[in-house]
Amino acid sequence: MAGPLEGIRVLDLSAVLSGPIAAGMLADQGADVVKIESPDGDTSRRIGPRKADISAMFLAANRGKRSLVLDLKQPAAQQIVRELAQRADVLIENFRPGAMDRLGLGHAALLALNPRLVYLSISGFGQTGPNAGERAYDAVIQAVSGISASHRNQISGEPQVLAAALCDKLTALTAAQAICAALLARARTGQGQWVELAMLDAAISFQWPDAMYNHLWLDDAPPASPEFGVSQKPWKTADGYAVASGPQPVEFAALCAGFGRPELAKDPRFASVDSRFRHAAALREELDPCAAAIDTATMLERMRTQNCPVGRVNERHEVLVDPQVRHNGTLVEVDHGELGRVRLPRSPAQFNGTPAAHPGPAPHLGQHAADVLAELGHDAAQQNAWREAGVLGPAPVFGKSSVPTTPR
Repeated sequence: MAGPLEGIRVLDLSAVLSGPIAAGMLADQGADVVKIESPDGDTSRRIGPRKADISAMFLAANRGKRSLVLDLKQPAAQQIVRELAQRADVLIENFRPGAMDRLGLGHAALLALNPRLVYLSISGFGQTGPNAGERAYDAVIQAVSGISASHRNQISGEPQVLAAALCDKLTALTAAQAICAALLARARTGQGQWVELAMLDAAISFQWPDAMYNHLWLDDAPPASPEFGVSQKPWKTADGYAVASGPQPVEFAALCAGFGRPELAKDPRFASVDSRFRHAAALREELDPCAAAIDTATMLERMRTQNCPVGRVNERHEVLVDPQVRHNGTLVEVDHGELGRVRLPRSPAQFNGTPAAHPGPAPHLGQHAADVLAELGHDAAQQNAWREAGVLGPAPVFGKSSVPTTPR
C-alpha cells in the first residue's frame, strides 16, 4: 500500500508554512496532494537557500505534491477549483477570512457541490472577532498567544520570538489531526464539514499543560509555581552543553550522583519537584561548577551510568550524523534531478500495517498542470487557450533531468 491515506485527494490552496506543512504530512501518509499556486508561486519558494525555483523551505514543506498554477482572480480558474473540489476529499486554505467567499470558493459554496468535502480554513485569529481580518504570521501569533512572554531572555528579561516558526508548525500538526478526525467522522456519517482553525487558538492550547498552568484555576487558586522549564536549561560543560533532567525522585538522585554530589538529593530545598523549581537558582549554583569541570562525553557517560535522562546539545549539523538519528532512518535522500540529491525527513509516524514510501520531492511551479487538468477532461487545446488567457501560469520550465513527482 502507499500509506494509510492512499486514495485521499487533497487540494492545498494554502501558502507559506502552516497549511503546506499540514498537506505535506498528508502526502507523507499516502494522500494525493495537488498544490494550487498563484502565477508568482508560493512565497516560501523565495525564502532560504534556493536552486532554480525551489527554496529549501519550499522543498521541506511541499514534498510529494503536484503543482498547478491558477490565477484565482479569473472566473475560469475559479471553475477549475470547483471541478477539483468536486473530486476532492480535503481542501486546505489559509486566505484571510472572507477571501475565499469573494472568489466564490468559500466553504458553503464548495460543500454544496461536494457534501463529502472536508474544508479546512486556517486563519491567524479566527473567522470572526476584533482581529479576524488582520494579517498574521508566526511571530505575531507568538506575541499575542503569550509564547514570546514565556520565553524571555534570561539576562535582560525581554520577551523573545523563537526562530523556529513554532506557531506555524504546531498549527500544521493540529490541522493534520483535525483533517483525519473529520475524515473519520465522514466515514461514519457520510458528510464532510467545514473545520475552522485559528493559529492563536492552536498556540494557546499548545501552552496550557505547562507554560500556562498557573492560569488554570478559577477558584481558590493554589500558590503559583515557577514555569515548568525553569530548571531545564542546558548544563555548560568544559567543551559544550548537555541537558540532564531528573523530575522523578530516583532521577534527581541519579542527577546529583552523576555530578558527584549525591548529598544534594537529601537537601530539603530540593525535596520535591516543586521545591526544585522554586530553588532552581540555588541548585544551579551547586551543580554548575560540577558540569563545568568535565567534558560533555564524561557527563553523558556518568549520567547514563546512573540512569539519569541525558542528551548532548547537538548543533544542527551534528543532528545529521547523530547515531540514533541514523539508526532510526529519520532522514532520507531524495533525487530531485537538476537540483541533485536533497535530504528530507521521513514521516515520523511509522505505520507497520500500511507503510508509506517517501512521497518524493517538491514540485516545480506548475509542473503537473497538464496531468491534473487532463484528469478533469481538459485537452491540450483547452489548456493552451487558458495559458494564452492568463488563467494558468506560463508553461513550466525545468531541466530534462528533473524527476517529476509521480501522480498517485
